[in-house]
Amino acid sequence: MEDNNNLAKRGIILAISAYTMWGIAPIYFKSIASVPPLEILSHRVIWSFFFLALIIAFSRQWVRVKAVFTQPKTLFLLTISALLVGCNWLIFIWAVNNNHLLDASLGYYINPLLNVLLGMLLLGERLRRLQWGAVLIAAIGVIAELIQFGSLPWIAFALATSFGFYGLLRKKINIDAQTGLFIETFVLLPLAAIYLFFISSSPTANLTDNSLDLNLLLVAAGIVTTLPLLCFTGAATKLKLSTLGFLQYIGPSLMFILATFIYQEPFKLEHGITFGCIWLALLLFSIDGIRTHQQSSNNKN
Repeated sequence: MEDNNNLAKRGIILAISAYTMWGIAPIYFKSIASVPPLEILSHRVIWSFFFLALIIAFSRQWVRVKAVFTQPKTLFLLTISALLVGCNWLIFIWAVNNNHLLDASLGYYINPLLNVLLGMLLLGERLRRLQWGAVLIAAIGVIAELIQFGSLPWIAFALATSFGFYGLLRKKINIDAQTGLFIETFVLLPLAAIYLFFISSSPTANLTDNSLDLNLLLVAAGIVTTLPLLCFTGAATKLKLSTLGFLQYIGPSLMFILATFIYQEPFKLEHGITFGCIWLALLLFSIDGIRTHQQSSNNKN
C-alpha cells in the first residue's frame, strides 16, 4: 500500500509539472515573438528531434523505433498524427504571439469535451446524462459567441480539434509517447529543414546572424516541447486516468491567468458568457467523472 501511495505521489508531482510547463509555455514563445511562427515551428521540430534522439540513445530504445519502420500502417498513422500536431503547434505559436492567448486557453478547455464527442461519434462510446448536459452547455457557450461576434472562435476550435484528433490517432496507434513523438518529429524534420534553410528569408533565419541569447532560446524549443511530455508520460504510468483528467485543467487555467493578468488581453462580458458556459460544462463533466470512478470502485469492492 505504501509503495502505491509513493507511486501516486510521484505521479501527481509529474502530472502537475507537465501541465504547469504546458500552461506557462506562452512565456517562452512570447520571449521569441520577433521570430516568425513558421520559423519557431521549424526550430521546435528540429531541436525536439535531436533532443529525443539523445534520450532514446541514452535509454537504448532504438529497437522500438526500428520496429515502427517495419509496420507500414503504424508509420502512416504517425505521419498523419505528425501533421496534426504540427498544425496544432503552429496555431498555438501564432495565437500566443498575436495576443490570442485567451482563445488558446478556451481551446484547451474545450478539448476534453470534444474528446467525449469524438469517442461517441468515432468509437461508438455512449454519453451519460451529465456528459450530454456538459456538451449541450458548451454548445450554448459557442453559439453565444457566434451570435455576439458573428463568427466562431476559430483559434479555439482549431486547437481543440487538431489536438483532439491527434489524441484519438495516438490512442489508436497505441505506441509510447517518446517513440511516437520521435517518429513524428522525424516525419516533419525534412519540411522544417527545407523551410528554415531554403525558404525563410526573415532576419532571424540565419543562425549566424542572431545573438547567442536568441539562438539558445531557439534551441531550447526542443526542451520546451519534450520535457513536459516526458513528465506526462511518467505520470500516466503511475496515476488513474480520472486523476489525470482533473489535473489537465491546470494548463488552460494558467494560460487564462497569463492572458488576463500578465499580458492584459481584454476579457469582455461576451468572453465571460462563453468561458462561463465552458467552465460550467467542465464542472458537470468532472462531477460525472467522480461519480463514475466511485461507482467503479464500489463495484470492484
